[in-house]
Amino acid sequence: MIGLRPANLSGIAALAAHCDDLAIGAGGSLLTLCAARPGLRVDALVLSGGGSEREDEERAALAAFCPGADLRVTVLKLPDGRLPAHWEEAKAAVEELRARTDPGLIFAPWRGDAHQDHRGLAKLVPTAFRDHLALGYEIVKWDGDLAAPSVYQPLAPEVAEQKVDLLQRHYASQRHRPWYDREAFLGLARIRGIECHARYAEAFHVSKLIVDLEN
Repeated sequence: MIGLRPANLSGIAALAAHCDDLAIGAGGSLLTLCAARPGLRVDALVLSGGGSEREDEERAALAAFCPGADLRVTVLKLPDGRLPAHWEEAKAAVEELRARTDPGLIFAPWRGDAHQDHRGLAKLVPTAFRDHLALGYEIVKWDGDLAAPSVYQPLAPEVAEQKVDLLQRHYASQRHRPWYDREAFLGLARIRGIECHARYAEAFHVSKLIVDLEN
């Protein structure tokens, strides 16, 4: 496999429909990026959970997942499961994020996600970030929508373990869910690691990528 490394990565944008989506889908990659690039600017936008305990969980969790970063977090109050009915508000939020940042990399849901909020946000991202590398993260769920990803970020074993520990520590409101456990998170990371010749990995979908074969 060929490795691609974004050059001069000074900032990233991380978008999610719900609190904990980013940590589940890209938490290991955030830990890896921020450890390698102290002071990296991270603009995070979460569409729901604002004004609740979930916002408090999210802010504390993202601070832990982005150590040493220039972290800027926005958590809105769109109702869970109702993004299609709040399309204009969601679109405005994505456009406002674009107006204040020009990231070298974006983490966002992917278009094939079965959850309507995730899928809707995935469709909004390229309408505002038209010339950016956007990686669509995956979230294991009851719907059974896992697919064949095309991009992998290998995770050092200690990073994979740290990701799981932070998920359990910071999202107390989710611990009652039957799928929210150590085996689920490490199990998927192990499978994705097998697929890219690593112990653990996170995997992503990319809809468009330009290669420069001249340079």
